[in-house]
Amino acid sequence: MVSRSYMNLLDLASGNLLDIPQTPRSLPRVMTVPGIISDLDGSNDGESDVSSSACRERKIIVSNMLPLLARKDAETAKWLFSWDEDSLYLQLKDSFSPETEVVYVGSLKADIDISEQEEVSQKLLEDFNCIPTFLPQELQKKFYLGFCKQQLWPLFHYMLPICPDHGDRFDRVLWQAYVSANKIFADKVMEIISPDEDYVWVHDYHLMLLPTFLRKAYNRVKLGFFLHSPFPSSEIYRNLPVRDEILKGLLNCDLIGFHTFDYARHFLSCCSRMLGLDYESKRGHIGLDYFGRTVYIKILPVGIHMGRLESVMNLPKTSVKVEEIRKRFHGRKVILGIDDMDIFKGISLKLLAMEQLLQQHPDLQGKIVLVQIVNPARGSGKDVQEAKRETYVTAERINEIYGSPDYKPVIVIDRHVPRYEKTAYYAVAECCIVNAVRDGMNLVPYKYIVCRQGTTYMDKAVGINSDSPRTSMLVVSEFIGCSPSLSGAIRVNPWDIDAVADALSLAITMSESEKELRHEKHYRYVSTHHVGYWANSFMQDLERACKDHYNKRCWGIGFGLGFRVVSLSPSFRRLCIDHIVSAYRRTSRRAIFLDYDGTVVPQTSIVKSPSPEVISVLKTLSDDPNNTVFIVSGRGRSSLTEWLDPCEKLGIAAEHGYFIRWNKTSKWVTHSVEDLDWKKIVEPVMTLYTEATDGSNIEVKESALVWHHQDADPDFGSCQSKELLDHLESVLANEPAEVKRGQHIVEVKPQGVSKGLVAEEVLLNMVNGGKAPDFVLCVGDDKSDEDMFESILSTVYSPTLPAAPEIFACTVGQKPSKAKYYLDDAVDVVKLLQGLGSASCPKPKRGEGNPVSFESVS
Repeated sequence: MVSRSYMNLLDLASGNLLDIPQTPRSLPRVMTVPGIISDLDGSNDGESDVSSSACRERKIIVSNMLPLLARKDAETAKWLFSWDEDSLYLQLKDSFSPETEVVYVGSLKADIDISEQEEVSQKLLEDFNCIPTFLPQELQKKFYLGFCKQQLWPLFHYMLPICPDHGDRFDRVLWQAYVSANKIFADKVMEIISPDEDYVWVHDYHLMLLPTFLRKAYNRVKLGFFLHSPFPSSEIYRNLPVRDEILKGLLNCDLIGFHTFDYARHFLSCCSRMLGLDYESKRGHIGLDYFGRTVYIKILPVGIHMGRLESVMNLPKTSVKVEEIRKRFHGRKVILGIDDMDIFKGISLKLLAMEQLLQQHPDLQGKIVLVQIVNPARGSGKDVQEAKRETYVTAERINEIYGSPDYKPVIVIDRHVPRYEKTAYYAVAECCIVNAVRDGMNLVPYKYIVCRQGTTYMDKAVGINSDSPRTSMLVVSEFIGCSPSLSGAIRVNPWDIDAVADALSLAITMSESEKELRHEKHYRYVSTHHVGYWANSFMQDLERACKDHYNKRCWGIGFGLGFRVVSLSPSFRRLCIDHIVSAYRRTSRRAIFLDYDGTVVPQTSIVKSPSPEVISVLKTLSDDPNNTVFIVSGRGRSSLTEWLDPCEKLGIAAEHGYFIRWNKTSKWVTHSVEDLDWKKIVEPVMTLYTEATDGSNIEVKESALVWHHQDADPDFGSCQSKELLDHLESVLANEPAEVKRGQHIVEVKPQGVSKGLVAEEVLLNMVNGGKAPDFVLCVGDDKSDEDMFESILSTVYSPTLPAAPEIFACTVGQKPSKAKYYLDDAVDVVKLLQGLGSASCPKPKRGEGNPVSFESVS
């Protein structure tokens, strides 16, 4: 068995785990500079400033299958290819401008012999602008039929393999095949991409790791992803052993699209619970902050191609088929169902509802017919066979009980049904039912609505006037993606057989006027939210998400599937000890501001008191007569006084500066004399939320109240904190207090109190005392410290200072900040302070010791 510790992405994808032949080099390399061909197989740090010579806008569409049909000519033995008109990926192309070049990357629905692959690749590139990915047969089986269809697909549809008879357990060999297949797809994209110019749009759950490979090769690649299946709740998704790797793969995109808010909400919940990421709405767009990059979330259901469907309706053979169906079911109302044969489409539940309808309404026997068209199964396995067997057994039983020699209430069509024939059934059906227990989108209701609207040719075949009002009735499961957009449909719980039967009864007996109103409402939506609207909207948002790519510095960190890109300000860099010590030695009037938690003491440390090393270095720095050193913290003054007692000349600003003490012998100065009566209003409100939120608690400070929800359920705690913020802002509207929401907290404190004001006050005090600072160091790790960074920058450049000092604003952790520098963690901060402390100590006389050597923290 392969070791679970296999972490290196490239080893996993291209090692000896799977015998994958080298990808044929049938495509031309990308020319980036005249005379220089880029080596796409080599390392690429994504920092290249070389732009592509291509001037035509290009979009690369990557999907598991190309939008092509393939067949081999029996006489010539040559492969013949044609566009698959039913493919969504082909249809979205029509929404782009004629100047846009669209390149498709994906597999073929045919097994091409390795000796023919290079010739086929060249033909597809020349004739269709398609780049085929030829997966070895064994890899294709493990990747698609194995991991995709037997593990990911059931899980995303809420099915867990609790017992071996229902669903396949996680198999690491199949997972390795999934990784390897994604790597092959990425290699194909890298053969043709011009990363500075092209937009890459990846589709569906088959390729959720592909973004990691592309982002590793090109840090600034313009990358979007759309998931066409449901995304399960965190309680389901968290059962996947490789859950983090897939989430991180998706987060390497710039924009991630979902059909419904529920799917997006589940994804965001998983990112919050499993990766600890926060998200917020920014001017109507949901964004996830991921190592300085904003990953945007797009919520928009896909539509249908109106023009292509109308062209099928206008075919002569469609009209002939309509007349044939009308004669066959003359005098009877047709209820239509069109579904893939799989366990999630609810076909058997639909038949049981039909049986219940005929039993409860004997008068409908002989008057209604359910035509169930079954599309070929996309997967294989015992689940599909069981679903098929149950469908036939149920249909036969219904026909035996309620049928007659000239009447079958259920007709199952289990064969390839061409588009024109499906269109004819749509046009004739009085009602369409989609009863899936879980489905990503399902465009059957949209197609039904458009076909019922008809065209001039279709109206003639159906036998109605062109100006006649149109009707359609939909019964849809509440568990499918199109359900929220069809407000006029009858929504049902597919598991409630009685409710589905009642819905069918209502649909076929509803008044014509109400059917007309429902149809008109649906057609208005479907005709405006078509596939072109969906594709254009996604690409516009992708362009918006990528517009700041070159305004920031970015570099890759992490190994294997944990790779991600850190994106920060161009001037943002690691603070080097040698650099700051040199400035420290040149200056003699220094101001040093240090946050406490997360800066000099690790945020994750259970022991919150400072270590002996921290006390020692703070004492050394504060004892230097050239230094003014302050600890600026949100903590209460009693704790800070006790912990920092040995540092007699250290200044302390407690509770964000509400209390200030310049040294151990001076008295505490209160920032404000305003009364704190508002605390009597705040505490009962916070208590109410604490009682309702398990894991939350209230911290009572002298000047403030803080509601903590770090130990609460992440989603519920975040939701409650937003609600508490709104509640407190409402009740404190006329009080001298302000409410702020931070990381896992909601804090209420007096107005005009901030760390920034502390820094401003200290610096101005030094100026007024005739010791204007020539060196300023400020280190902090959270949002409240950003006020200090901003205040220092505005104060030191004010006219009150004779000359601008050397400024070192430093945040802890690589993240977006107003600071110019960063250090990785509290350990690095202490090392930095020790370097400064050594520079404060008297230098040894010649011959008494070696000079102190300062090394970079990096």
